[in-house]
Amino acid sequence: MSAQKTAQKTDRVLTCFRIGDPKGAHPIYDSQGARIYPGRWNTPASPIIYTSEYYSTAMLEKLVHASSVLPPNQHYIRITIPNGTSYEIFDPASHPGWDGKRETICKRFGLAWVNEARSSILIVPSIPARLDRNILINPAHPDAAAVTHELPAPVWWDERLYS
Repeated sequence: MSAQKTAQKTDRVLTCFRIGDPKGAHPIYDSQGARIYPGRWNTPASPIIYTSEYYSTAMLEKLVHASSVLPPNQHYIRITIPNGTSYEIFDPASHPGWDGKRETICKRFGLAWVNEARSSILIVPSIPARLDRNILINPAHPDAAAVTHELPAPVWWDERLYS
């Protein structure tokens, strides 16, 4: 679909998860962290909300990005993306090298996706969990206003993750 650069509409309700600190500088459901500390898919000029399709993938992504040393007070939120929300799926086969250490391919793709307002969500592969997907939300897109989330709940990290 990325070659067409046209959005489709979801035909079902989607759920995704995000982990953060509810008492931190920014709310968990917020793109300011991505503006200050851009990730693989964005630049400071294209802040987005990074989420994962599964709770376990959100945990794994958090562990990878925190270098296995987690900040205290981690909570998760369950995010609901309603039926009829615009989406695009990133096609890795069309972008060789997207998963390399240099994030240029992904940043260019994400910046164009945000600037062109092609859809409210972009579905991309998770690098540490290749069969799972991350769902990126463009909070500036009109469809994103219909996305909702639950109140934060504590994340319970199994001590075996650290041994």
